[in-house]
Amino acid sequence: MPSFDDFLLQPTTRKALASMEITEPTPVQAEAIPALLAGKDLVGRSATGSGKTLAYGIPLVERVDKNKRAVQALVLVPTRELAIQVNTVLGKLAISRRLSTALLVGGRPYGNQISSLRSGAQIVVGTPGRVQDHLDRGNFELNQLRMCILDEADQMLDIGFAPAIEAILATTPDTRQTALFSATIPGWIAMLQEKFLSNPVNVDIPTATGTESSIEQIAYQVPQEQKMAALCSLLHSTEGESSLIFGKTKFGVEKLGKQLSRLGFTVGTLHGNKSQRAREEVLTAFRQGRVQTLLATNVAARGLDIQGIYQVINYELPESSDLFTHRVGRTGRMGRQGKAITLLAPAEISKWRRMTRSLGQTVVLQRLALDDETPATPPPALQEAPRAQEQNEKQPQRIRNRKLPAPDQKRARFAQSEHDGAAASGRKRRGAGKQSRFERTTRRREAQAFAATAAPHSQEKA
Repeated sequence: MPSFDDFLLQPTTRKALASMEITEPTPVQAEAIPALLAGKDLVGRSATGSGKTLAYGIPLVERVDKNKRAVQALVLVPTRELAIQVNTVLGKLAISRRLSTALLVGGRPYGNQISSLRSGAQIVVGTPGRVQDHLDRGNFELNQLRMCILDEADQMLDIGFAPAIEAILATTPDTRQTALFSATIPGWIAMLQEKFLSNPVNVDIPTATGTESSIEQIAYQVPQEQKMAALCSLLHSTEGESSLIFGKTKFGVEKLGKQLSRLGFTVGTLHGNKSQRAREEVLTAFRQGRVQTLLATNVAARGLDIQGIYQVINYELPESSDLFTHRVGRTGRMGRQGKAITLLAPAEISKWRRMTRSLGQTVVLQRLALDDETPATPPPALQEAPRAQEQNEKQPQRIRNRKLPAPDQKRARFAQSEHDGAAASGRKRRGAGKQSRFERTTRRREAQAFAATAAPHSQEKA
């Protein structure tokens, strides 16, 4: 087993690793670090939770010149949360060498980011959209860039960042070193490799399967109407341990969070409709254990390194097998033990089997025994119906309680309005002069029509 002593690292970097309690490199670190320290381009494929950030982070801080106050290293990632996480890890390594970083992500004010750039940040971590925005505004340049990292490159392709990434790379020197890291390598990576990389080293760490995997995978077949009861049963069984639950949509995740909160669970929700501040707060609370259950869309499926997640629960299946892989990878990170549970309604079983076949995994489909006393909220449709019915029942009561005018009062009010109308009409005729025969005929016909419609109503009241 190789150790960090086998690499030519600065004493300050070794000290930083020791303070982070990192003693042995993971397989992807053992292969990637020597190649990147030698200045070679690299394409790295490794499962989530395998230590990719340090695999490029250690060579990155080693290659940056601390005496040059210009951007020399750029790390592009798909999400704000991953950017914050990577910046935190690189910051621990950078501070030991007196290097400074700048975090460029959306949802945060430009002022602090511009100040970091102007104060001479040597390492920039950000999302492609915000980095390109700063470049277009002239807030910094990449003409002295020495190293560029694309982390989770396949997800950046999925969410439409490919044009921005290519535009950013086009502004960098041809002499830069480039590395791509991801859990999957789609065709777009091959195009980037051909266009922007020079004779890259390929690092491919196979995903552990079967008895080698540190993640226990379980799939339960559950009727759709009992999914909530099954989820509550799984959460009760954790005895206070942390759980990360994945749903498909922002609305569905938020609704599920409210249902669990009403049942007494301490939950937080994470999705794209939340502000950046709210997202950071809920992640901090989850990491610190103040929130035991985090419900999320796929925004949390990539790159987030949250230690000690007891179990990941797929309440709903994702759209692809790649997303399924990234979801499961939130537990059992860095060789630790973890558990991934998927709840499957009968209609989802065929899709789940296709996913597991494409991943080369065999997971036995089981049935989850539910106690009759397992607490669960009723389906949303059943919750909405009584509330709507109650509102409909209250509405007629409010109308019945309203004091209606007596028939005599209505006739008097109508007569008064006719009198006021006639007076106003007289004033208008005096002011306007003689009117045409057509206008007089029209008013007479309207009055006759009104009298004809009013007569049946007066007979009914009588």
